[in-house]
Amino acid sequence: MKLFHTLSILFHQGKQYIPDPTKAEVPGIFRGRPVISTAAVDNEAVVDCCPLKAISFDGKMFVDLGKCGFCGICARQFPEKIRFTKDYKMATTIRENLIVIEGEDKPIEFGPKPECAKVFKGSLKLRQVSAGGDNSCEWELGATSNVNFDMGRYGIEFVASPRHADGIVITGPITKNMARATQICYDAVPEPKIVALCGTDAISGGLYAESEDIDRSFIDSHKVDLFLAGNPAHPLTIINGLLGLMNRKGK
Repeated sequence: MKLFHTLSILFHQGKQYIPDPTKAEVPGIFRGRPVISTAAVDNEAVVDCCPLKAISFDGKMFVDLGKCGFCGICARQFPEKIRFTKDYKMATTIRENLIVIEGEDKPIEFGPKPECAKVFKGSLKLRQVSAGGDNSCEWELGATSNVNFDMGRYGIEFVASPRHADGIVITGPITKNMARATQICYDAVPEPKIVALCGTDAISGGLYAESEDIDRSFIDSHKVDLFLAGNPAHPLTIINGLLGLMNRKGK
């Protein structure tokens, strides 16, 4: 009877785990990498509709995924101009690669990181730092280790102590009361080490970019090795980004 019940669940729901995170499909409701068409619209109106100032126009229209909140307002108001795809591979080692350009429909270029691939190809242990985050990216980082995504199969794990880590993953815009704690955590990680920014808030400050309670001096004074776009970043975005940093493939 128990076996019949288990088989019934598998028949109705399919397999719960993801065999290969590099080739997985996501539901149609997911907003991934946007595409900007060359359709003629009121460019100023499109720019003004974005609450996070992620859209700009200078001869061509641009969307900065490091600032984008993926709220979909632009796509709803100007569907002929902007649409969101299901492409979750929005991780890169180069900040400028997160700029989507009008008329171009191509994947986000990851960028080279040979030194990281050489040192961390076998495994990667990370300490997550919630620097004023809203807990959304923190949840998604936690989900990467569940039975569905199973990031641990690639030797990538989050650890409790920075002294046991190969680098830190920052979520949140870095508030003033977390600036020193972030630096202390980073200093405790042994060399060589990496810095990854997870989500819009961490990459650009997001909704809080102009707040007086934000202290981004850590970002300004340290080299960032990986940018994981999204608001929040999807577990598949995170896993693919970290695999790229290690120069590892999926399954």
